Amino acid sequence: MTTTYAVLSEGLEKTYGKVHALRGLDLAVPEGTVCGLLGPNGAGKTTAVRVLTTLTAPTAGRALVAGHDVTRDPAAVRRAIGVTGQYASVDGDLTGRENLRLFARLAGLRGPAGRARADELLERFGLTGAADRVSSTWSGGMRRRLDLAAGLITCPRVLFLDEPTTGLDPAAREQIWTTVRALAEDGTTVLLTTQYLEEADRIADEIVVVDGGRVAATGTPAALKARIGAHAEVTVPAHGALARAAAVLDQLTGRLPVLDEARLTVGVTVPDGGLTLPRIIRELDTAGVPVTDASLRPPTLDEVFLRLTQVPRAPQSPPAAEEYAA
Repeated sequence: MTTTYAVLSEGLEKTYGKVHALRGLDLAVPEGTVCGLLGPNGAGKTTAVRVLTTLTAPTAGRALVAGHDVTRDPAAVRRAIGVTGQYASVDGDLTGRENLRLFARLAGLRGPAGRARADELLERFGLTGAADRVSSTWSGGMRRRLDLAAGLITCPRVLFLDEPTTGLDPAAREQIWTTVRALAEDGTTVLLTTQYLEEADRIADEIVVVDGGRVAATGTPAALKARIGAHAEVTVPAHGALARAAAVLDQLTGRLPVLDEARLTVGVTVPDGGLTLPRIIRELDTAGVPVTDASLRPPTLDEVFLRLTQVPRAPQSPPAAEEYAA
């Protein structure tokens, strides 16, 4: 089956004087999926979105959005996309219904067509009950849903979302996640930029990690986690057992464990391939290492992000190799 891509870029570059914001960015986002675009500050995420939404022209390379070239046919790209920025663009002095009717008129939907589209979106986003109250009286989550609805006035094929849940409480965030997943299931392609890695983990079909203006890694959340392996952590009852526990984990994994003397724990990355928690506990027991707790868990997306983008971590104090000697 041939995959149709809603967003496709090849060798995308953008320079500002001597600054290289994009250095050959390649993207391929299938239709009807949620793609999480992640990266540290200055990685090129914002520049990539600006190029893909025709707000700035690339210096080199090629990009297609909804089948239209962003340089050769930017008007067609704009007709095919919706953009929802980090901060709500709705007018707090207008009601929810008035806001959506205003956006409809700005998009060229006038009269009955615009009113019908506004009412349809209010219903879809569960905002009908508050539709005739000024939006400044709404909760943050409701205003954010209204902002999303405004971005869908024209039924875009591709929706660009920038930090959609910034500042929202967990319940409101969950509502937005449910809404975004429903959009993708209905056929809308969503390109999501976010600093909440849990958000990308929960709703993205695929994640693209950008670093230094290039793609550092791409894959499903599960595939990216598998690349760095699971994390084993052992808690011991006393400081004297830390080095011995570290020696056992070092021998089992071939990786340098990290000791946390305050918490009396030893942690280590476990290579993908068969090491189980019962075996870890059995080897510790055989070595006579007392253990009060032990766990083996998949890595979090935060850990994957730190590894792939080489973001500096807080200083660790692993023991010297000779300390592992039993």
